[in-house]
Amino acid sequence: MRAGRFTGYTLGGFQKDVTSGIVVGIVALPLAMAFAIASGVRPEYGIYSTIIAGFFISFFGGSRYQIGGPTGAFVPILFGIVMQYGYENLLVAGFLAGILLIIMGLLKIGSFIHYIPRPVTIGFTAGIAVLIFVGQIAPFLGLQNLKPQEEFILKFKEILVNLGSINFYALLTSAICFGMILVSLRFLPKIPWALLGLVLSTLVSTLFFPTEIATIGSTFGSIPTHFPPFQLPDLSWTKMIELFIPACIIAMLGGIESLLSALVADGMTNHRHHSNRELIGQGIANMVTPLFGGIPATGAIARTATNIKSGAVSPLSGMIHSLFVLVVLVSLFSYASHIPLASMAPILMVVAWNMSERKEFRHVLKSKTEDSLVLLATFLLTVIFDLVVGVLTGLALSFLLFTIRMSKEFRVRKLNLKSPNQEQNVIHYSGSNVQVCLLNGPIFFGTAKQLHQLLKTQENGILVLCMDKVPYMDTTGEQIFSHLFSHIHKKGNKLIITGIQQQPKDVIQKICHLNKIDENEFFSTGMQKELDSHIDLTHLWKCAQKSN
Repeated sequence: MRAGRFTGYTLGGFQKDVTSGIVVGIVALPLAMAFAIASGVRPEYGIYSTIIAGFFISFFGGSRYQIGGPTGAFVPILFGIVMQYGYENLLVAGFLAGILLIIMGLLKIGSFIHYIPRPVTIGFTAGIAVLIFVGQIAPFLGLQNLKPQEEFILKFKEILVNLGSINFYALLTSAICFGMILVSLRFLPKIPWALLGLVLSTLVSTLFFPTEIATIGSTFGSIPTHFPPFQLPDLSWTKMIELFIPACIIAMLGGIESLLSALVADGMTNHRHHSNRELIGQGIANMVTPLFGGIPATGAIARTATNIKSGAVSPLSGMIHSLFVLVVLVSLFSYASHIPLASMAPILMVVAWNMSERKEFRHVLKSKTEDSLVLLATFLLTVIFDLVVGVLTGLALSFLLFTIRMSKEFRVRKLNLKSPNQEQNVIHYSGSNVQVCLLNGPIFFGTAKQLHQLLKTQENGILVLCMDKVPYMDTTGEQIFSHLFSHIHKKGNKLIITGIQQQPKDVIQKICHLNKIDENEFFSTGMQKELDSHIDLTHLWKCAQKSN
C-alpha cells in the first residue's frame, strides 16, 4: 500500500472513510450473495470474496477509491466454469488468474486498456448484461424443473418450455422487490436500493407464504456465520494445464473491468490511478481469495462510484467496507436463510440494466460506421457463444477495418516532367525523365499494393519521393523500399528522397548496409516546399548532381 495515498490524511478524512465504507458495505451485501447464486455457487462464497478480495484490492491496488468484489460481469463466465469444471476447479482457475494478473502488472500491460476499441468494450458489456438479465427470468417467475444450461439459446429455450410452471408467490415476491427498488431509485436515492427491495420482499414472503417459494435456506441449507478456514486448492500440474484457458478468461475480464472502474473513479475525482499497480493488487486479491473459498473478484464500477459519492478520501474506505461485511457475516448472516431466491432476481436484472451501456450502444449504432459493425459482432457473439469469441472477434474486426481505412488514406500522386535543355549536360543518365511521386499516409502492409504498383511503373531517369506526409513505415514498407532501391540501381537510375520524417528514415536506413541508398540521397524539407508549389527543375537537377 503506497503511503502517498494517505498524504495529508486527517481525522476528518478517517470519519468520512468510515461512513463511506459502511454505506458501500450495505450496498455490497445483497449484491455479493446475488452474484454468487447467479454464478452457480453458494451465497456465502460471494460474501467471502467481498471480505477478502475487497480488502486486498484496496490495500495493494493502484486506485485510491476502488471497491473490489464479485461483479455482474463475471456471472456468465463463472457460471460456465462451474457448469463445466465444478466449484473446486473454479477456485484453481481463480488462483491462476491472480498469478496472470500479477504478471500483467509486472509487464506493464495496464496501459494497454486505452487501446481496446470502445465498441468492443460496449459490445461485450452489453452482451454480458443480456446474459445476466435472461438468466434471472426463471427465478423471477419462480419457474420449476429447469435444466441448467450454459448456452444462451438453450437457456432461453428452457425458459420458454417451462413457462407453464410459474410460481405466482415467487412472481409476487419478485414484483414487490422490483417495485421497492424503483421507489428507492426514484424517491429515496440515499437508501441502498438493493437492500431495501431485499428486506421488504423477504419480510412479506416470510410473514405470509414462507413455505410457498424457494429460499436460500431451502436451496442451500444452513448458512455458516463464521470466517472460512484456509484451504489450498488442487494446484497439480495437470489441473493447472486443464484450467489455464478459464484462468486467462477470468484474468482478461478482471483486468479490463478493474481498469475501467479505476478510469471511472479518475473521472469523478482529481486523482489518477496507477494501472499496473492496480493489476498487481487485483492479482494478489484473486490469489488469496480462493484460499478461503471465495470466487474471483474485480473492481466494481457501481460500488466504486458509491464510495466516492459517500465521501471516501482514501483506500481505507474499501478496507472498512470489507470489515463491515465480515461483522455482518458473523453477527447477522444466520437470518440470510430466509431470503427468497425470487428477491435476488430483480436485483440482478437492475444490475444488468445499469451495466448495459444502452445510451452508448444506441449512439454507436446510429453512427452507421465501421464501429457499428464491430459493436454488433462483439455483442451478438458474446451472447450467442461466449465472451472470448466476442472480444477476440471484435478486436480482429477492428484491426481489419482500421487497416482497410488506413490503406484507403494512403495516396501516391505522380508528376512526370522532362529535364530542361540547359541542364541536360549536367548529369549523364540514360534517361532524361524526372518522375516525382508525392506519398501521403502511413506505409505499411495495408498499402503494399500501391507501392508495388509504383515499382512496376518506375521509368528510366530520376525518381523523386516526397515523403514529408509519411508519418510511419513498418517492415513491409522497408521490404518494398529495398526492392525499389535494388530495381533503381540495377537500371543505373537515380533516387532522391526529400522531406522524410524521422521514423521512416530510421527504418530505411536499416537497409543502408546493402549499399542501395546513402545519406546523400536524403534532402531537407526546403526542397519539399518547392516540389509542393512550383517545381524548380533546375534546382532539382542540381540536387541530383550533388547526390551523385
